[in-house]
Amino acid sequence: MRSATCLVVIVLCAFPCSAAEPDDAGLRREAAGALRQATDFFRDHVATEGGYLWRYSEDLATREGEGRATDTMVWVQPPGTPSVGMALLDAYRATADIYYLAAAQQAGHCLVRGQLRSGGWDYRIEFDPAQRRRYAYRIDDVSQSKQRNTTTLDDNTTQAALRLLMRLDRTLKFQDVKIHEAVEYALAALLDAQYPNGAWPQRFDAPPDPAQFPVKQAEYPDTWPREYPGVKYSACYTFNDNAISDVIDVMFEASRTYENPEYAEAARRAGDFILLAQMPEPQPAWAQQYNAAMHPVWARKFEPASVTGGESQGVMRTLMQIYRETGDKRYLEPIPRAIAYLRRSQLPGSSINGGRLARFYELKTNRPLYFTKDYRMTYSDDDMPTHYSFQISSSLDRIERQYRQLLQLSIEQLEPRPSDTRRRATPDQMAQVRQVIDALDDRGRWVESGRLKYYGDDDPTRRVIDCRTFVENLQTLSAYLATTPASSETQ
Repeated sequence: MRSATCLVVIVLCAFPCSAAEPDDAGLRREAAGALRQATDFFRDHVATEGGYLWRYSEDLATREGEGRATDTMVWVQPPGTPSVGMALLDAYRATADIYYLAAAQQAGHCLVRGQLRSGGWDYRIEFDPAQRRRYAYRIDDVSQSKQRNTTTLDDNTTQAALRLLMRLDRTLKFQDVKIHEAVEYALAALLDAQYPNGAWPQRFDAPPDPAQFPVKQAEYPDTWPREYPGVKYSACYTFNDNAISDVIDVMFEASRTYENPEYAEAARRAGDFILLAQMPEPQPAWAQQYNAAMHPVWARKFEPASVTGGESQGVMRTLMQIYRETGDKRYLEPIPRAIAYLRRSQLPGSSINGGRLARFYELKTNRPLYFTKDYRMTYSDDDMPTHYSFQISSSLDRIERQYRQLLQLSIEQLEPRPSDTRRRATPDQMAQVRQVIDALDDRGRWVESGRLKYYGDDDPTRRVIDCRTFVENLQTLSAYLATTPASSETQ
């Protein structure tokens, strides 16, 4: 009898768990340890005043955002300070460890110190005292002429900062006075900067004069310049880089967070602008930017007055978001016409994998527009610069599916229903967590092969620490730690 018992024990010990399912409890301990070790390194060695850049050489001696950076500078534009702060806040939500909340709060206070008097943020924040005097930071007493005071909505900069601060404010139960005041100030500035027609500019330093911006329907200009005119475009009504769409998202979140319908109404007015901005036939989609006459206009030297196959897809997603928030079907009405037009505009021979679209289509003729490497506009795609996507993937099938699904939902079904159900981790998720843990070195760093973009060919850097990788890996670890432990399901 004793021999049989020993045999059972041997068999059980030899196969403690399925080969397809790693030890959940052990992996959780490792994931929690990796999360803490990586955060320790970033917080203690990478952070500047609680904020972050984009990319660093392995020894942290050389650093950059979207440009060269110093050790007294942080970046607001993602994947900089707001992105890292959000990942730290996710870690707090997954673990309930106040250490991560404190780290996220430090990132929030860094953003507070970089808020401009115009209400939002520039791409970067300076902490060197001499450099700070060049900027009109709200919390600084120094005031002098020619200080930079331009809030940018480009590249999700101010919007990302506001999202982090709002979520911190809610998590901290609105008790951090500095963070709460910064949010209120920024939201008020965005309301003031909104044009009478509901649009927002790419950048602003003061509210617009309503008399200069009449409410009009989009139309084609009689003529438009075929060469780059070199005029400022920051005050244009701007869809480029999702500027207006990101503000709409922020305003809806602000309305929910602070139970203030004024913010949701601002988002709705922006939706009304989108309806006005849809071009008439024969090109019922949208331009990247419009002037006060509601004509498509140039921005940078490779962004001509045109109808865009890129931003138009994002605009349709935003219209569906506004419908989900409001239940008003007016915001769905433009979508079928836009989809039909963009399907007609797909590039020849591009039906595989959903097809491709040109980024720019010539007004009225609908011919795809491209640029040569020396930035001459052309109809040919033979000599395009590589830094910009002049041809983009089509997501029209997915957009149309989402549109048709929305049509089938009742108003009640549009409202999001929070779920308290925690899911169990999948084997694929656990395998990804294992890869993230194994890639962490003994100092708590994810170091990878790479170059710094803004230092030229002579820069010797071949190994980098990238904030985007840090954010993605923290999110992977946090999402896993937020799942239901396998042991609790068997109890």
